[in-house]
Amino acid sequence: MRKEGRSPAVSILMPVRNEERHLAAALRSLAAQTLSDWELVVVDDGSTDGTPRILAEAAAADPRLRVITTGGNGLVPALNLGLAQCRAPLVARMDGDDVAHPARLAAQAEYLHANPATGLVACSFRHFPRQSVGIGMDGYEKWQNALLTHEAILADLFVESPFVHPSVMLRRAVVEGVDGYRDMGWAEDYDLWLRLAAAGTRFARLSRPLFFWRERPERATRTSAVYSPEAFRLCKLHHLVNGFLKDEKEVILAGAGLEGRAWYRMLREEGIRVSAWLDVDPRKIGRELHGAPVLATGQLKPSGVKLLMTVGARGARPVVRRSSAEAGFVEGVDAVCVA
Repeated sequence: MRKEGRSPAVSILMPVRNEERHLAAALRSLAAQTLSDWELVVVDDGSTDGTPRILAEAAAADPRLRVITTGGNGLVPALNLGLAQCRAPLVARMDGDDVAHPARLAAQAEYLHANPATGLVACSFRHFPRQSVGIGMDGYEKWQNALLTHEAILADLFVESPFVHPSVMLRRAVVEGVDGYRDMGWAEDYDLWLRLAAAGTRFARLSRPLFFWRERPERATRTSAVYSPEAFRLCKLHHLVNGFLKDEKEVILAGAGLEGRAWYRMLREEGIRVSAWLDVDPRKIGRELHGAPVLATGQLKPSGVKLLMTVGARGARPVVRRSSAEAGFVEGVDAVCVA
């Protein structure tokens, strides 16, 4: 049952478990928002540390905060339970260890009000503390923050998750329209983005960094198997075979390295064969890999067989995209980048 009463402008959905170290900072960043017409729905998913005390004190001091307690059922049930209690038409995600810029809620809400066709708006983000950020996460930050338009986001939708989950604000109706969050054995947020895209949701990102994502070794994206590279590939494959690759029996893979071979194995299990490989390495061109020829991009033209770009090496993606385009493939039509 959805809680009755006057609807605030924004509902903030925050699942937490054992966040006593950083929760107070997250709550302070919300209290400092320039948009004050919000409610905070916190789902305490079985905390055993000081989190319940911190939340109880915060709720006593601010009636905009509501706490729901579970026995530790997991993140996806916590998200769906909290979503069902959100009263506002706009839902902003937030985690208990991150920090929001004071202008974050106002800027995202203003964008959605001004752009009624957009269903989700993220904001650019920054990792912190900076000294803890490695090369990989720094590259992820730069890549994601460069995806500023709906078209750019869709073009890279199968490369990686294009949004940091707690940085987004969505229309509650679009999330409920795809039945909320799912537990499929892979990242629940990435699965949601792909379902929203398939449903025709328009995306956007504010260029200003208004969200600060705490980098720490115990973060779920580093410790949970559902965020592993293998789980991400399985998520991508699930959505591809139900969309871009629906009813396809063969594909071409651009990239004959480790990432391409991982895709070959997954596709084979789905009954999709690789009819050819494209590569730029002269040592591979002219050979056969798993019974299919390895060709240079200039040796193959579109023939109705779709192309997956599977090059995982840093800096190689633009090269593969350019060479595939020069060969005549059109992204979104007969080609998609998946790495």
